Amino acid sequence: MSPQQDAANEAWKFVEKVNDVILFPLIALLSGIAFLVFIYGAAIFIFNGASEQARDKGKKHMTYGIIGLVIMASAYAILSIAVNTFGLGQTLDCTKDPTAAQCNTVFNPVNNNTNNTNNSNPNTGP
Repeated sequence: MSPQQDAANEAWKFVEKVNDVILFPLIALLSGIAFLVFIYGAAIFIFNGASEQARDKGKKHMTYGIIGLVIMASAYAILSIAVNTFGLGQTLDCTKDPTAAQCNTVFNPVNNNTNNTNNSNPNTGP
């Protein structure tokens, strides 16, 4: 494997580990908390229907729960868009299968021209 492929492999392992250990569990945990806040607000709203103050408190909790769920969905979407916008999606996919058709230019250096006319060998003529 070339050094670029090794580096991409290491980057993929790091990103995958961060996603599996930190990012996705954190988004799931915060989404769960937001859902529980929404359920708590709904319960307060339903069970204390006679009190206007309790209903307002329930509405606030339901609103906060919905806002939390929207924020978590937005965070996931923004991260996905960022990865694909900067071209990391294809690079990270190519580390799994470098022989795929779209991966032929991912690991090649930009200036890999072997037919360079500016030869610095002093034994050759102009």
